Amino acid sequence: MLFLWCAVISAQQKDTHDQIKALKTAFITEKLAFNSTQAESFWPVYNLFDKRFHDLRAKRRKDIYHKIKNDWDKMTDAEAMKLLETYFTLEMEEIAIEKERIKALRSVISPKEIITLKIAEEDFKRELLKRYRAGKQD
Repeated sequence: MLFLWCAVISAQQKDTHDQIKALKTAFITEKLAFNSTQAESFWPVYNLFDKRFHDLRAKRRKDIYHKIKNDWDKMTDAEAMKLLETYFTLEMEEIAIEKERIKALRSVISPKEIITLKIAEEDFKRELLKRYRAGKQD
């Protein structure tokens, strides 16, 4: 029974992730007003880096947030310092990936479109959070 319940929860999370990804794709496509040629060259580059960011966020959850949640009360100052160092390392890695992404996107879209993309990504996050909060209130 537990296995079945875990499988259902996992499938629901994957479905939710896929739904969010589809909404994000539509949102960005609309904001950047891609023609089909631009979209064909943009999405493979975008998705590659989106996966790298997703993996980095998963690593951050595993290496930092789980330790804080599970080990906070017994964490020593030395362990906390190591956690801070891990945090800064991951932050620097995120910046490095973003620099790579911008360089790769430059071969596909203009610098102004890259800025528009950044704004669209932030707008999408805000909209998603707003919908989540509205759903929690219902």
